[in-house]
Amino acid sequence: MNEWMSTYYLYLAALLFSSGVFVVITKKNLIFILIGVELMLNAGNVLLAFFSRFDSSLNGQIFAIFSVVLTVCEVSIALAILLNIYKKQRVSNLEELQEVGNE
Repeated sequence: MNEWMSTYYLYLAALLFSSGVFVVITKKNLIFILIGVELMLNAGNVLLAFFSRFDSSLNGQIFAIFSVVLTVCEVSIALAILLNIYKKQRVSNLEELQEVGNE
């Protein structure tokens, strides 16, 4: 693997992670915050898959696939919780949810 491809994967992971942090910090909607967290986890998976190319046992790729499966389970549970909150309180904005909780 040449040096250009190595820096491409590292820059891609840095871009994914920084955009995920930006979304989590700036957005108020719970769905967008969940998407930002997913972007950060995908950046870690890109790095795991990239660094496992240097290992003959491919443990990094197996761990990345395991991480994707756990992330899907996490997202399904989080979306179920968010749907229940929206069904009961009709709130999807994080600031409004905090206001409802304080009353």
